Formats: sequence, structure tokens, C-alpha cells
Amino acid sequence: MFKTRLISGIALIIILGLLLYFGGTVLLCGLAAVSLIGVYELNKIVGCEKNALGLVSYIFTIAYYVIVYFARDSRADVIPAAFFVAYLMLLMIIYVVTFPKLNSKQVTMVFFGLIYVSVMLSYIFRIRMLDNGFLVWLVFLASWGCDTCAYAVGVLIGKHKMSPKLSPKKSIEGAVGGVVGSALLGVIFALVFKSHLTQVLPNPVLGCAVICVVGSLISMIGDLAASAIKRNNDIKDYGKLIPGHGGILDRFDSVIFVAPGIFYTILFLMNGLDVFKLFNLHL
Repeated sequence: MFKTRLISGIALIIILGLLLYFGGTVLLCGLAAVSLIGVYELNKIVGCEKNALGLVSYIFTIAYYVIVYFARDSRADVIPAAFFVAYLMLLMIIYVVTFPKLNSKQVTMVFFGLIYVSVMLSYIFRIRMLDNGFLVWLVFLASWGCDTCAYAVGVLIGKHKMSPKLSPKKSIEGAVGGVVGSALLGVIFALVFKSHLTQVLPNPVLGCAVICVVGSLISMIGDLAASAIKRNNDIKDYGKLIPGHGGILDRFDSVIFVAPGIFYTILFLMNGLDVFKLFNLHL
């Protein structure tokens, strides 16, 4: 199992690295494909992977990424509310027309999937499009780095359970180690690529450390949230696509949460209070 997990993990990192390196349309198409698989995995939990609700969710996932593509140069949130309203209305029409074949839990999960998977993952692309694109690597340093460091520290000195019901193996000591380890990875990243980051962050070392701390804290929430969904639906893994790891959502559960959190943290560090203009807020 370890060998299988290691090989598939290395393959995943290589594929991801190539997508992040090329960026642009290549990365966007890759994220769209990952999102479609992730939405499929969520739909499968409630038996909607092949019915009308599932079909609509796949169509809207593709449509969402088309909109992101044409708005790729904007830092603001440009997806119109009408897009999500139309999505919900179409799902409700299918629900009503097919009643009682479908239930409200299925509609809720399918609607949730578009935002939870497609929208949140798309922030990886949006970070890659920020200036020189180097900061996108922090998404994975913060999420996977935190997970690795938390595991190592937890095994060595972990005694106090962080969330016994959701994840019995996670400890408070491990969580602290994950945050500290992630911050250190951010500092190392900044020192290595400092010349590329000074044009983006006023203080690259401090900025990358802060970004990774924020990302690591969010990653733990994302990990526990994914565990909660699986426990509520009595499943061990979301899928079997990645040998030794499970499904797409099993591997990207923390990344899904970290990407938008890091995107807005970067904008705040770059622009200060001007970031609130992205939400149309006036201070």
C-alpha cells in the first residue's frame, strides 16, 4: 500500500507541477477536469452522478470555467449572482418535475458541489494569474505541507485529540506542528524565490510566512469538513481514482479550502484595505 501510495503521489505531483508551470489555459482546463471529477464524486454520494441533476451540474461546472477564462485578468469576483440563481432554479425545476423520484438532499448536495468543488478550486487559477504567478505554490505548501508536518509531529509527541469524533488520529500538538512547519516552508520558499516575489509582496519572507499560516489553519478546517461529509454519508473515501489516496476530493480536500483563503490573503498583503473594493465594500 505504501509503495502504491508513494508512486501515485509522485505522479500526481508531477502532473500538478506541469499544470502550474504552464498555467493559463492548460491549468484552467486541468482544474475544470479535476472539478468535474470532484463534482461527480459528490453526486455519487447521493446517487445523482448519472441523472438529470448530475448532468446539469457538469454543464454548469464547464460554464463556470468558461466565465473564469474570459475574466482571467480580473482580480475581482466577476461571476454574476444570476449564474447561481439560474443553476438553483434549474435544479428545482428538475426536482419538481420528477417528484417524488428525487429528494431535497440530492438537490442540496448537487448545488453545494458546484461551489464547494468548482468555484473554490478555480482560485488556484486566479492565484496563478496574479502578477508572476509564483505564489500559487504556497497553496500546496500550506495545505500538503501542513498535513505532512502535522502527521510527523502528531506521531512523535501527539497526545491530546483535536477532533475525536471526526478524525481520532489528529492531535492538538500535530496541528500546532503543522502550522509552524507550514510557516517555515513559507519562509524557505521566500528565501529561495525572493527575487521573484519582491515585486508582489513588500516583505516576501514575512508575507509568505503569514500566507502559509493562514493557509495551514484553513487547510485543517477543510480536512475536517471533508471528513464530516464522509462520516455523515457512511463512506470511507470519495472514490478510487488515485491509488492509495482515494478520490480527487480525498487528495484535494484541504486544497479546496486553502485556495480562496490564500487568494484573498495575498490581495490583502498586496493592496491593504483596497482588497475590500473587490467585494464592493466601502470603508
